[in-house]
Amino acid sequence: MTDERSNIRRIERDRSRFSEIVRGHIKRDLKKYVTGSELIGRKGKQLVSIPVPRIELPRFRHGENGEGQGQGDGDADGRGQGGEAPGAGQAGEHAGQHLLEVELSLEEMARILGDELALPNVQPRGRASVDSLNRRFSSMHRQGPHSLRHMRRTMKEALKRQIASDTYNPDDPVIVPVVDDMRFRSWKDTWRPDHAAMIMYMMDVSGSMGREQKEIVRLVSFWIDTWLRSQYHSLETRYIVHDAVAKEVDQDTFYRLRESGGTKISSAYSLAADIIEQQFPASEWNIYIFHFSDGDNWSGRDTERCVSLLRERLLGGANLFCYGQVKSAYGSGQFKKDLDAALEHDELVITEEIPDRDGILPAIKSFLGKGV
Repeated sequence: MTDERSNIRRIERDRSRFSEIVRGHIKRDLKKYVTGSELIGRKGKQLVSIPVPRIELPRFRHGENGEGQGQGDGDADGRGQGGEAPGAGQAGEHAGQHLLEVELSLEEMARILGDELALPNVQPRGRASVDSLNRRFSSMHRQGPHSLRHMRRTMKEALKRQIASDTYNPDDPVIVPVVDDMRFRSWKDTWRPDHAAMIMYMMDVSGSMGREQKEIVRLVSFWIDTWLRSQYHSLETRYIVHDAVAKEVDQDTFYRLRESGGTKISSAYSLAADIIEQQFPASEWNIYIFHFSDGDNWSGRDTERCVSLLRERLLGGANLFCYGQVKSAYGSGQFKKDLDAALEHDELVITEEIPDRDGILPAIKSFLGKGV
């Protein structure tokens, strides 16, 4: 039993060390993960599969003494004769670079993002409107699954029994637990008040918003969603697309739909205000609104209507309104200038230009940096 305990501790120590290595790797390459689409495609309900390169699996290379490591001619940097780069030339028979799939929880990914961008924790407003389940392991039972066995308490009970029965020998301190000595962690479920939040995503899907622009929006939205879900137990999302007309859609349609019409941004703001007023009263919900477009709008008059809708129907009930302007070959970029001029003194309004994928991290930091 002592050897088993020692092995368990060693495994836990190795697992913890490996987790720190993976975490450090993700931190160093955070920009690659945030700006790449591959990670989103590997997302499950609560976990995301991270492809981690450069963690080499140990293996033996057999050969005669004196041959050294490796086979064939080559330089220390891995280039062969003639200076070819690794992977260049004809197909070979040897193994390539190893990619290790490591699963991390979305909560852990949110922590990494928050640490690297120095994001403050959100301070919810209003009263707690829902109850959430809180499970705490706070007691011990004599029965339970093997995975919840508490080794220290089990060994303590075994030691007490052996001392009481005069079978414990200090000169040969062997402790052998029996069934009655086993102790298992047990939990207690409690319900606690919690704050509810709603995220409203709006996007221009007119002809000027191309595939790359929509992919940038998808990446920004994914990380915003990941962070806010780590801050709220109860989170609802709504999606609105618009060209000259706005409509509410599901998540899949939001990222895939493409229209060819003009752009009338006020249609999206009006629909968003209707949904929020009817379904998400500000007294019970923390409301976050994100709008993405390339900066084109139908006319200056419609932009004036957008500003009026923001002032009269949206900003009064929202924690935050963020506008991300994604650069495209056809967008004028005028809408951000008009919003900045009209609402520059409103602390609830944040506008950010996203010229390309390199602008994703700065935009996320700008949008979430206030902690409201």
